[in-house]
Amino acid sequence: MYNHVGAQPTFFLRVYEKEAHVVIEIEDNGPGIPKEIRSKVFEPFFTTKGVGSGTGLGLSVSYFIITENHRGSLAVESSEGEGTLFRIILPLEKGE
Repeated sequence: MYNHVGAQPTFFLRVYEKEAHVVIEIEDNGPGIPKEIRSKVFEPFFTTKGVGSGTGLGLSVSYFIITENHRGSLAVESSEGEGTLFRIILPLEKGE
């Protein structure tokens, strides 16, 4: 993962094909997600925001749509101080 302490906040978007799948990676160079929170980010109603500032449904709904409706996967990689990477993998269905 890319990290440059003191750098401008930056997002990286990568899209590529791998073994009959499309891989979409969204990465930032931010502060990262602590390990104890990382394991909860896809749980419904989990949020780190204050009361009334979010429902905690965004990532759980995204996870459900990607895994159930599109037969894909959604994962997160992060280390404190080293940014965060979300990886979406979707199967490619090529026409004849």
